[in-house]
Amino acid sequence: MTQQVYVNKIELVGRVGQNPETRYFESGAVKCTLTLAIKPPYKSDTPLWFDLEAWGNIAEVATQYVKKGSTIGITGELVLDKWIDKNTEELREKPLIRVNNLELISSSRSSEEIESNSDQQNQILNANF
Repeated sequence: MTQQVYVNKIELVGRVGQNPETRYFESGAVKCTLTLAIKPPYKSDTPLWFDLEAWGNIAEVATQYVKKGSTIGITGELVLDKWIDKNTEELREKPLIRVNNLELISSSRSSEEIESNSDQQNQILNANF
């Protein structure tokens, strides 16, 4: 008897291309969509773009903490999003990554904010308690 092996796992690290778009459903479900840019290691100025979709708690976390320019790491699976085009009534589809795990590596804060926070942290570290 032969057993089939099914592996559908994607791991990516890149920069978020837009603020997450979040949708709340009457059922209580939460869905968040965003794009991720990956700069290939070979000489190319053109990043690879991926559409991401997160649900539930991961969507809530992404909505609260992820912003355009944030560096994130994700683990997910490749899925095919299908819908009927309202204008042409044709079946459309596009690949996207359904996120199963999300890690915020760095935020998109401006350098002024980073310097300000760094100064505050230094003041706290140098304070006499």
